[in-house]
Amino acid sequence: MREVKTALTIAGSDSGGGAGIEADLKTFSCFGVHGLVAITSVTAQNTQEVIGVYDIIPEIVSKQIEAVAKDIGIDAAKTGMLSNACIIKAVAKTVKKYSFPLVVDPVMIAKSGAFLLKEDAVDALIEKIIPLATLVTPNKFEAEKLSGIKIKNIEDAKKSARIIVKNLGAEAVIIKKAYTKLGKVVDVLYYQGKFKEYKARFVDGCTHGSGCSFSAAITANLAKGENLEKAIKIAKKFITMGIYYGIKIGKGCCPVNQNAWIEILAEKWRVYNKLSKAVKKLETFLEKLLFYAPKESIKLIYSLPKLYTKAPKDIGAVYFKNKSNSAFCIKFGVSKNLARVILKIMKFYPELRSALSIKYNEKIIEKAKTLGINVLKITEFDFKEKPEIICFDNTILILAENPENAVKKLEKFI
Repeated sequence: MREVKTALTIAGSDSGGGAGIEADLKTFSCFGVHGLVAITSVTAQNTQEVIGVYDIIPEIVSKQIEAVAKDIGIDAAKTGMLSNACIIKAVAKTVKKYSFPLVVDPVMIAKSGAFLLKEDAVDALIEKIIPLATLVTPNKFEAEKLSGIKIKNIEDAKKSARIIVKNLGAEAVIIKKAYTKLGKVVDVLYYQGKFKEYKARFVDGCTHGSGCSFSAAITANLAKGENLEKAIKIAKKFITMGIYYGIKIGKGCCPVNQNAWIEILAEKWRVYNKLSKAVKKLETFLEKLLFYAPKESIKLIYSLPKLYTKAPKDIGAVYFKNKSNSAFCIKFGVSKNLARVILKIMKFYPELRSALSIKYNEKIIEKAKTLGINVLKITEFDFKEKPEIICFDNTILILAENPENAVKKLEKFI
C-alpha cells in the first residue's frame, strides 16, 4: 500500500501559474496528496489575457494517464481544460478503463474572457465525459450551457442541476455561485436526489484559478477517502481562504493563494515560537521594567506576515496573567486600536511586524531621545521614514522586526 494518496489532473497548463495544472498541483500539495498530470493543452497566458493555445496530441494525453495509472496508481482524478472534441473522446475512452472517482470541471472560458473549449466540443463533453463524472463543478454560465436552462434564481439553478444529473448522467453536480444572499455566495449541490447549499461569505480578493483550485481540493479530499459532501465542505472553506488571501501579482485578475491553507498555520506556529523565546529574555529584567510600567500594561506582540495580517486576530501577543508572578500566556488577538496602529505601520513598513507595548512613561521617552531614537506620536507619523517608537492612547509602542529585537530595544531604555 502506498504511503501517500495520489490525484490526477487532466488539464491545460497556465504559463502564469494561476490556473490549470499549476493551480491543481499546488492544491493537491496543500492537502498532502501527490499530484499526477496529463497535460491536454499548453497556453501562453498571464493575468490579463490568453495569448496562445497549443493542444497536445490526443494519443499523448491518453498515454500520460495510462503511464501514471500503470505504475503509481490513481486515487481520484479531475478534468479541467479539455480544449477539443478529439481530446475529450481520448480522455473518456482512457478513463473508462479505471474505477477512480472523477471530478469534472467543465472549463469553457478563462477569467480573461478567452474561450478554452471549442464550440463543437461542448457536445462531446456532454456525451462522453459528463456521464463518467462523480461530480461536475460548473459555474452559472457553464451550467446554463450544459443544461440549456437560463439561471436567474435558485429555482432555475435547481432545474439546471437536475438536468445535468438525470439527463446527462453525472452522479452529482454543484453549481458554483448559483446565487448570492445577504453577502454570502451560495453553491447548490444536487446529489442522490437531494439538494444541499454550501454558503460562504463573499470576499473581495483574487479569483484567477478559483474554479480549478476548488475542483482540485474536492479531488484531493476524495483521494484521501472523504465522502463527497465532506470533500465539498472542505474545498469551499479552502477556496474562500485562497481568494481572500490572494496573491496580488500581474495587472489583471490576480491568482488564488492556495498556500494560505497551510502557510497561516505554519506562520502562527512561528509567531508563537518567537514570542515564547523573547519573553524569556524580557523576564530577566521584568522587575526593573515594573518601576516604569504596570505589568498589566505590558504586551509583546508579533503579527503574521503582511499578506496574512488583516485583523486583530492575526496578531499574536504575550499577556502577563497577574501582578503577583511572571506567568504569561500567548494568544492571538489584540485590541482594535492597537491592531489599527500595527496595520497602518505595516502598510508602509511590512517588516515591522513586532512591537512591545507599555504604558506611557516620560522617563522612557527621554532615555530614548538621548539615544537618538526618533519618537513620534501616531498623528505625526507621515510614513517617510521608518518609525522606531510610536506613542498613542497613553501607550508607548517600541517597534522592531521581531520580538527579540523589540525586547533588546526596551532593555536599552530602562
